[in-house]
Amino acid sequence: MEDLLEFKKKNNNGNRKRKSQSHSNTGNTDRRSNTLTFPLLMAAALSHSHTNTNTHTVVKDCLTKFLSHPIQPHEATCILSLCPLLLRSKSPYIATLTAQFVGAVSLLSFEMNHQVVSDFHTLKALISLIPTSRKAVSMAACDGLLDICSTCLGRQRLLHFSALETLMFAFLEVQGSSILISLSTGDDVNIASLRIGFQKGELPVLLLNAAIILINTCNIEQLRKIPSKLSECFSVSLKEVWREAHKKMINSDILGAGQGMNLYFSNITISDLAESIFRLSINVDQFPALMSSNIVERRIFWSSEDDFKHFILNQWEVLPCVVRRFSSASLEVDEIFTSFMQSLCFKDSFPLVLSSILQDLIFCLPIDSDELDILNFLMEVRNKLGCPLINEQDIRVLRTDNQFKQEVHFFQENSDSCRVKTPHVLCLDDMLKCQEAHNDGYTVALRGMEFRFERVALIVDRGCPHEACTHYNKQDGSVGFSLHLTLGVEVEPPFEWEGFMHIALFCWKRTQHHSHPSLKSLSGILNVMSTRLLHIVIGLIGNSDPAFRKACLVAAASSQSNTNSWLDQCQRTIFSYLINKISRELRFQEALKSVEAAIERNEDPFQQIKWLGYLNQERESVEGHDWDLDWYVGSTEIKDIFAVYVEYKEMAERVFMDVKSKFCNEVSYDDVTANYKLLHEKYEEVRKQYMNGMLSLHSI
Repeated sequence: MEDLLEFKKKNNNGNRKRKSQSHSNTGNTDRRSNTLTFPLLMAAALSHSHTNTNTHTVVKDCLTKFLSHPIQPHEATCILSLCPLLLRSKSPYIATLTAQFVGAVSLLSFEMNHQVVSDFHTLKALISLIPTSRKAVSMAACDGLLDICSTCLGRQRLLHFSALETLMFAFLEVQGSSILISLSTGDDVNIASLRIGFQKGELPVLLLNAAIILINTCNIEQLRKIPSKLSECFSVSLKEVWREAHKKMINSDILGAGQGMNLYFSNITISDLAESIFRLSINVDQFPALMSSNIVERRIFWSSEDDFKHFILNQWEVLPCVVRRFSSASLEVDEIFTSFMQSLCFKDSFPLVLSSILQDLIFCLPIDSDELDILNFLMEVRNKLGCPLINEQDIRVLRTDNQFKQEVHFFQENSDSCRVKTPHVLCLDDMLKCQEAHNDGYTVALRGMEFRFERVALIVDRGCPHEACTHYNKQDGSVGFSLHLTLGVEVEPPFEWEGFMHIALFCWKRTQHHSHPSLKSLSGILNVMSTRLLHIVIGLIGNSDPAFRKACLVAAASSQSNTNSWLDQCQRTIFSYLINKISRELRFQEALKSVEAAIERNEDPFQQIKWLGYLNQERESVEGHDWDLDWYVGSTEIKDIFAVYVEYKEMAERVFMDVKSKFCNEVSYDDVTANYKLLHEKYEEVRKQYMNGMLSLHSI
C-alpha cells in the first residue's frame, strides 16, 4: 500500500494531465443512475454494430458519466470485465476513455490495482494501444500504464507482457531529432533528485517515463531478455539526455520554483536516468578485451615466461618491481600504455586540459567488498547515482604547507565553513579553479590519477624502488608531461588466502555426515559453534601471519591446462603450509573472547564471512535443498547458542579440537578449488557489471 501512496504523491508533483473527477456529494441519485448505466454500456459494447454511430455515442456517454463521478469499486469491477472489448474499439475516443478508466481504477486501491493487472486480456489490450498512430490514444494508454506502475505487482505484470519493449520501440519512433531538456529542483535538495523537463513532445516524455520505471524494475534475467539492438538504440537516446543533463548540472543551470511553466516536466530524476543507463549497460562490454592475458603479460614485462615466473615466485607481494621501458621497445610493444596516453587527448597544453577531463567524470560510488548482487548495489546508491564529482571523495586538491607542516586543501581554504560541512559537488567554476590551483603548486588527485605541479616532488616510501624522469622536447626545449604508473592489486577478503581457508572449512563441513545437526540438542549446538569458532580462529591467525593476507592465485592456476604447472604447485604448497599452521595453533580461549566481545557490542561476530552464504545459496539452487541450515542462524539465536556453548566449556573445547583435527586431516585442495572458482566467477561477473555500468555513465 505504501508503494501506491508514494506513487500518488509523486504523480501529483508532475504535470501529467488527466480529466478531473468531480468529488461533489451526488447522493443516491447518481449511484442509481450509474447502476442503470452499466446495462446500457454492456449492451452497446456487446453489440455487433461496431460502425453504428448511435452505439458509439451510447458507449461514450456511459464512459464519460462513469469518469465524471467518484468511481465505486463495485461499479469498477463490472466495467473492467468489458475493458478488453472497449480498448479494442475502432473508435479512438472510446479507446481513450477506456484507457483513462483503467488508469483511474488502478489508483483506487491496492486491491483494485491487483484486480486490473490480474486480467491479462485488459493488460494486453492496453499495451497494444501504445504504438497506435492516434496521439491521444497513445497518451491515454501510456497514462494508464503509469498508473498501473503504482504497485510492484503492476510493474512486474507489465514486464511479463513485454510492455517495456513496446514502450522502447514507441519512444524511438516518436522522439525528435534532438532532445532539449531543463532541470528543476524537486522535493529533495540532493542534486541526483533534480527532475528533468523536456522542451517539446508530451508523448515522448510519457513513453520515456514509463520505460525508465520498468527498466529500473527489471531483474538481471529480464534485462538480458531485452533485444540487444533495441537496448543499444534506446541507450543511445538515454545517453543523449544524460549528456545534456550532465552539462546542466556542472553549469548549475537549474530552474527554480515557478520557472519552466512551458516545459513538459516528468517524474524522471537524474538518478532515475543514470540507473536506467547503468542497468542497460551491465551486460554490455564497454571496452571489449582486445588482448589475451598472455599478451598483456608479455607487453608489461617484455620477457619470457621464465621472467614472469621469477616475478611471481620472488617478488610478488614480497618486493616492489620497477618495469622500465627499453629504448628499443617499439610503439607496438608499448601499445598497452600509449593507448591510454592517447585516450587523454592532450590537444591543449597542460593544465588547460585538466578541466575538460574533470567535466567528463562523475561521482564513483564504491561497491562493498562482499557485494555479490549488482542490483543490491543499485538499491543502496539509488539516490546518489549520477552526481558530478564530489570533493574529498572523488577528487582532492591539496598541497603541503612547509611552514606549518600540514596539508592545505584548496576548496576548504576558498570556501565558507558552512559549505565544507556538506558534500561539495564540483561545478564548472570549481573545475576551472583546479587549473589555477595546479599552477599555484597544488596537486590534483583523482581516483587512480594525480596531476602534480612540475616543481612538486613525487614522494616515494623509503626502500621502495622507483624511477621517474621528465623528457624534454629536443627541438624547442619545452617540458612535456610524464606518466607514472603504479600497478597494484587490491585483493578483496574472499580472495586472500584466509578467504580460501574459510571456503575450505565451509566445503569440508558439507561433506560431514553430521552436516545438519539440530540446534535444539546439545551435541548440535557444540558441533555448530565449534565449526563457527574455527572460522574465528582462522581470522585470528590471519591477523598475525602475513601468509593469510596474500592474494590467492588458485583460480589462475586451475585455469591452466597443465595441473602440474609451477603456478599450481606453488598454490598447493601454500595451502599445505596454512593447514599446518591452523593445525598447530590453539586459540580456543582467544576465539571465545572475540565472540563474547562482539556479542556484548551487539555485533555479529561472523559478519566478516557473510559472503560464504553465497556458496550455500548456489548449492541450494543447483541441488534443490539447503546444505547448511545453521548458516542462517540469526544474531539473537547466536547469543543464546553461545551462552549454552560457554556453559559446557570443557566439553565444547573437546568438540572444537576434534572438529579442527578432522578438518585439517580430511580437507581436500581439489574439492575446495571448484567452490572457490564458483565464487571467483560470481565476483568477476558482478565487478564487470559494475565497471560496465560506471563506464557507460562516464561516456559523456
